[in-house]
Amino acid sequence: MAGLAPFLVLSAFILGATQQNLNTLDASFCHGGLEVIYPELDIDKCLMIPKKLREKVSTVWKAPQIYFTRAQQKKYVLVMVDPDAPSRTKPTSAYWRHWLVVNIQGKALKKGQIQGTTLTDYYPPTPPQKSGFHRYQFMLFEQPADAPLSLTEQEKSSRGRGSCRESAVVKI
Repeated sequence: MAGLAPFLVLSAFILGATQQNLNTLDASFCHGGLEVIYPELDIDKCLMIPKKLREKVSTVWKAPQIYFTRAQQKKYVLVMVDPDAPSRTKPTSAYWRHWLVVNIQGKALKKGQIQGTTLTDYYPPTPPQKSGFHRYQFMLFEQPADAPLSLTEQEKSSRGRGSCRESAVVKI
């Protein structure tokens, strides 16, 4: 993400079709104190979504509440991606963008209010049938002061298919 402050927080959770354990690399992404709250889930660390809740996450629940209690009087950028699209073994659309909100006020973020400018509407986790596990990552970045953020037309239509660097969804 050109021009954004270094990566501040990333919290990830796993949603999949079969039972697996988190590997060391997956677990290394889960740190920083970002809380992601769906109605019956409170994700503040790596978590495999129980089978009974997977359909609710994908089809029933709306965007989660996002809390970052250490937010300062700054603006933030929130990105939710699936690095495993369409499958973990063949991620040809890796880092597919599920949600992108900019200009989030730190004061509101402390209260779990994502009040900002939505550049990509929330799209719930919906892994294709028999595609195995998918990691859904929520990343929070500190936004540079007074920097207008937007998406190119290509980024708007693609939802950021490609590598993480290629899907640098925020341009300054």
